[in-house]
Amino acid sequence: MTTMSTSERTELRRPTLDHPEAMRLAATEYTRIAQAVAGLAPDDWAKPTDCTEWTVHQLISHVVGMAAMAASPRENFRQNRIANKRPGGEAEMIDALTALQVREFGEHTPAELTALLAKLGPRAARMRRRIPGFIRRRPMPGSQPINGVAERWSLGYPIDIILTRDPWMHRIDLCRATGQDLVLTADHDGRIVDNVVREWAQRHGMPYRLTLTGAAGGAWSSADAPDPLELDATEFCRALSGRGEATGLLRTQVPF
Repeated sequence: MTTMSTSERTELRRPTLDHPEAMRLAATEYTRIAQAVAGLAPDDWAKPTDCTEWTVHQLISHVVGMAAMAASPRENFRQNRIANKRPGGEAEMIDALTALQVREFGEHTPAELTALLAKLGPRAARMRRRIPGFIRRRPMPGSQPINGVAERWSLGYPIDIILTRDPWMHRIDLCRATGQDLVLTADHDGRIVDNVVREWAQRHGMPYRLTLTGAAGGAWSSADAPDPLELDATEFCRALSGRGEATGLLRTQVPF
């Protein structure tokens, strides 16, 4: 990563997964989180989550709102137009966007949210898959503050990467909040984790030796690596997302 004295990343951040694989992961993740939501008990919806300001109901309202935005250009424009009215930088806009989703979609009952997610997930996957490369290569307006650096992203980075990491991490939040079994497989969750690890390594730029346990885990290292770091794959990703406490290289955040 090249930075300037103004803490700006000069290179446009682009997805490091090819589009077909990214869309395979997106379609699977929408299915998995819809199945997790469908398995909730009535009293699960009021439980607190690791997103400390949200209950399960509010968390799912956000997930449904994001799926609705990804499924429809008109809804995408509407949500962003309202969120951009809030004064402040990009971080404030994201907060305004998620607050809008929680407020508007939170008016739905659990049964309505469950049905909406089952309907919107496939539509969102299909719409994201159809976005052509010349659009995905364009830069997003503004910048995103990550690890104290103002990054510029291509449109393809959120389309191919972030819009899948977001429901994936919230599925982990959901299962932790309710005690539901978290479904993890190497061909899906392992590929998401591998992409996170490689981006994390690029972001911190330091020698490392990492072993992640569980179905989504694996081993990664660089030359002249120090003592190994070993932890559960989902706990690793939680740390990089800002959840819980992090030390050392785990303080290097990766956007979800």
